[in-house]
Amino acid sequence: MAFVNSTDTDRSDRNYISAAMHAPYLEREEELDLAQRWIDKKDNAALHKLIESHARLVVRMAWNYRRSGLPLGDLVQEGNIGLAQAAARFDPDRGVRFATYAGWWIMAEIQDFILRNSSIVRFATTPTHRSLFFKLRRIRARNPLNPDGTLPSLKREELAKDMGVALAEVERVDTSLARSDQSLNATRLDDDGEEMQDFLADTGPTPEDLAISHVDSDLRSAKLREALDELTEREKRIIVSRFLDDRKITLAEIGEEFGVSKERIRQLEGKALQKLRLSLDRLIDEPRALIDA
Repeated sequence: MAFVNSTDTDRSDRNYISAAMHAPYLEREEELDLAQRWIDKKDNAALHKLIESHARLVVRMAWNYRRSGLPLGDLVQEGNIGLAQAAARFDPDRGVRFATYAGWWIMAEIQDFILRNSSIVRFATTPTHRSLFFKLRRIRARNPLNPDGTLPSLKREELAKDMGVALAEVERVDTSLARSDQSLNATRLDDDGEEMQDFLADTGPTPEDLAISHVDSDLRSAKLREALDELTEREKRIIVSRFLDDRKITLAEIGEEFGVSKERIRQLEGKALQKLRLSLDRLIDEPRALIDA
């Protein structure tokens, strides 16, 4: 994890994170009351309390991007910008918890900050390159790595083929990410020997965990709908019938509907799935698509 070198700054980060993680939770009624007071009366104290009570959500989401090579304190600061924007725009009448709504804004600000500032991703001037960066981060988090911290060659080759980018590009970004990664256990915050994970350890899901999960789930559902709209009507019908319909429609049944063999439907299904996967990779990993500007 990257930290500012100054001891004082490190201690300042530690103190802020500790305070954020110990801020009291709000009951739903209090959350709605604070939001309404801001809407009706522009009550700054209510707005501040709403923001302060959700600071731990920013810390947790910033922590998920600790391997970006950027200081955690900077990621938290950017996340706080998103949190403040969410608080100012939140409509309690929509029926969603503030943490779920704010998660979209926080994630968008952090991802945008990474793309604007990380030396690893300054090449990311196109949606495809931005997708490659975030896709690599996810794959690295879910797969065993080589001793030097890079992905196995086979994984790199598979990613290059799936995304339609040069293998050399995948290798370059993967190598840069490997260099920026640092052991979680090796990073100390101060002379007491405490580690960042000490502040974030949990025995079960917290409201923040559930909010992040909600953001991910909502994002996947929305982007799936967008990706399906990029398919032809026949491709969309095949995918919906085969994978999104509870009736478990067979290849033969779809073939009969379109007047072709089930083997032809199998071929079309494979083509549609590949097209859908590429669309989802692009749509989900596009940071600024997470919010309505």
